[in-house]
Amino acid sequence: MKLNPQQAPLYGDCIITVLLTEDDQVESDDVIFYLVFTGSAIQHCTSTRKVDSGTLETIAPGHDCCETVKVSLCATKQGHPILVVAEDSLQFVQDETYDAAQFLASCAGNQQALNFTRFLDRSRPPAGDLDFLDEKVTLAFRHLKLPTEWNVLGADHSLNENVPRETLLHFAARLGLLRLTWFLLKQPGGRSAVSVPNSEGATPVSLALERGYQKLHQILTK
Repeated sequence: MKLNPQQAPLYGDCIITVLLTEDDQVESDDVIFYLVFTGSAIQHCTSTRKVDSGTLETIAPGHDCCETVKVSLCATKQGHPILVVAEDSLQFVQDETYDAAQFLASCAGNQQALNFTRFLDRSRPPAGDLDFLDEKVTLAFRHLKLPTEWNVLGADHSLNENVPRETLLHFAARLGLLRLTWFLLKQPGGRSAVSVPNSEGATPVSLALERGYQKLHQILTK
């Protein structure tokens, strides 16, 4: 078999096509194929969808580190032992989206960097691109190995909430990123950041209301 592509982002969630050779194909309608991804520390198992007699598809799982893993194509049929049909390899890599999530996470207490992210507000991507950004960056955030002391408000999270400062929640609210907002609210300091004003006096709540993001406003005011 051959996997296409042969790389996947650390957070997974991309389609992997499995191209079967003649030797890999098992002639039976009731055979179920699945893939086992074996890394240095953890193992994943995913189901497959049959596209045609020589092609399967699966969704890449998220992984714990950048490395090349062994991928085994297994076939199973009721009343029969599991058969390893073929093997290939897949490389989990840190892509631009993962880099972006890491950058944002590192910006939690960096006012200069957070103010820099505001240029996106002046060069607003199309709505479809923003939705894609929201989905992928949030997935990447979920796979980041954040320090135990990490806080949405940064290292100085003990500061009075009324001290004007830009936060990651301002960034998410300004662009209408629903998934990222929901994720940040569940992190340490997330709920406190809701009412923190920036240097212009805007809070994440007021930004969502001003931009007409009704669903986002509801999430922030629950």
